[in-house]
Order: sequence, then C-alpha cells, then structure tokens
Amino acid sequence: MTRSGWFKSSYSADNPACVEVRLTADATHVRDSKHPSGPRLSFSRTTWAKFLDRPTTG
Repeated sequence: MTRSGWFKSSYSADNPACVEVRLTADATHVRDSKHPSGPRLSFSRTTWAKFLDRPTTG
C-alpha cells in the first residue's frame, strides 16, 4: 500500500491504465490510476464484499 493508502493489483505491474482502491473503516473507494485527482466511486463495505463474491461468467 502506498503512503496515500491507494493501491492497485500487483498483476497490473507498471500499467497506468488501472483502477486503484483505498480501504477505510466504513467504505472502499475506487479511482482511475491515470486521473488520481479525478472522480472517485465509494462503496459501503457490504456492497464491496458482495461485488468481490460475485461469480464470474464467461
């Protein structure tokens, strides 16, 4: 995790076209790594957990 608390997947290596995530006590925040000062999405811990548990299709 970086000093700012934002991190991205280790699978992204140095690819700048990723999302970054920041975890806080009450929410998960998501932003575009190419535009760190741009818009951010925030999700409750419950909503984020449901997103991570969702099965993939394909």
